[in-house]
Amino acid sequence: MIIFLVVALTVYSLLNFYIGRRGWQAWTGAGLPGWFFFLAFLVLVLAYPLGRFLERGLHAAAGGVLLQLGSFYFTVMLYGFLFVLLIDILRLADRLLHIFPAFIRRQPARSGAWALAGVAAAVLLITVLGYLNALRPRIRTLEIAVPKPAGALKNLRIAMASDIHLGTIIRDSRLARIVSMINGLRPDIVLLPGDIVDESVPAEEEEKMTTTLASIRAPLGVYAVSGNHEYYGGIVKNVEYLRRGGVRVLEDEAVVVAEAFILAGRLDPTAVRFGRARKSLAEILGPADKRRPIILLVHQPFRLEEAEANGVDLQLSGHTHAGQLFPLNLINKGVYEQNWGYWRRGATQYYISCGVGTWGPPVRTGSRPEIVLVEVTFGAKGGEEP
Repeated sequence: MIIFLVVALTVYSLLNFYIGRRGWQAWTGAGLPGWFFFLAFLVLVLAYPLGRFLERGLHAAAGGVLLQLGSFYFTVMLYGFLFVLLIDILRLADRLLHIFPAFIRRQPARSGAWALAGVAAAVLLITVLGYLNALRPRIRTLEIAVPKPAGALKNLRIAMASDIHLGTIIRDSRLARIVSMINGLRPDIVLLPGDIVDESVPAEEEEKMTTTLASIRAPLGVYAVSGNHEYYGGIVKNVEYLRRGGVRVLEDEAVVVAEAFILAGRLDPTAVRFGRARKSLAEILGPADKRRPIILLVHQPFRLEEAEANGVDLQLSGHTHAGQLFPLNLINKGVYEQNWGYWRRGATQYYISCGVGTWGPPVRTGSRPEIVLVEVTFGAKGGEEP
C-alpha cells in the first residue's frame, strides 16, 4: 500500500505539474492574472487529498465538499492531460512539417489562449456528459441455461448489482434509486458481488443506507461477497453494516438456497493483505453436492479457470468497471481475461459486470452503469452466448 501511494502521488504530481505549466503559459500569455490561475489550480489539485484528511475529523462537511470537487477533478485532470499532450504533439509536428496556418504562428499568445479555452470547454463537456451517463444505469438482461436440475425450481430471476461504492460520493439517494430499479425487476434473489461499500460511509448516512438496503424485496434473499473496498474502509465494520441491512455476506462459504441450488461466495484476495486466510475454491465446494447447480460470487475476475475446474455452472463478478473512463477502458481490456460481459469456458458460464456505481470520479465515459437481470433456466440444454 505504501508503494502504491508513493507511485500514485508521484504520477499525480507530475501530471498536474505538466497541465499546470501549460495552462499557466496560455493563461498569462493572454494577459490574464497569473495569481488567479495559480490559486484556482491549487484548490483543484489539493481538493481530494485535503478532503480525505478533513472527512475523518471535525470538519467532515467541508471534507465532503472537497471530496466531491476533487473527484470531479480526476476527470478534468485525465482529459486535460490528454488534450494538452495532443496539442504539444501537434506543436512538435508543426516545427518539423509546418502544419499550422500562418496566422497561428504569427499570434502565439492569442492562439494559446484559444487553445486553453477550447480545451477547457471540451473537458467540461466530457465531464458533464460522463456524469449524466453515470446517473443512468441500464437494465441488461441475460438468459442462462444450466443443464443441471434444481429440484422443483425450473427458473430463477437473479438481480445482480456490483460495485455500488456507497460512501461520500454515492449516498442514500442514489442507493434508493438503485434499489427501486432492482425491486422493479421482481427478482427471486439479489446478488451483490462486492464493493457495495466504499472506503468510508459517513456516520449520518449509515442508518439511512441500512434502511434502504433492507427494503430490497427478494423471496430467496439478498447475498453478497466483500470486495477490495470493503477492506479499505474496515471489513468488520462494513460487513456488519451490510448485515444490518439484511444482506447475507458469504465469506468463503457455500449455502444451499431453496433446497435447489448451491450459492458460494469467496473472500476477496485483498483479505490476505489484511491478515485473513483465504480458502481455495475446492475447499469451499468440497462438501457440496455438485449434482446441484452451483452459482459462485467472486468480486475480482482473476483466474477464471478455477471455476471451470471445480464444476461451477455460473460465476458472477464485478470489480473492473469495464475501465469506467475512456481510454482507460482500452487498458482495462488487456488486464483481464474477460473485463466485461458474458463469457464461457467449458461448461462454466461467466458474467463480469461493469457495475452500477463509480469509484473516484462520479463519471463514466468508457462504459455505462448496469444492473443485470439474469434469467436462469435449470435442467435445460444450451447455454450459448446470449
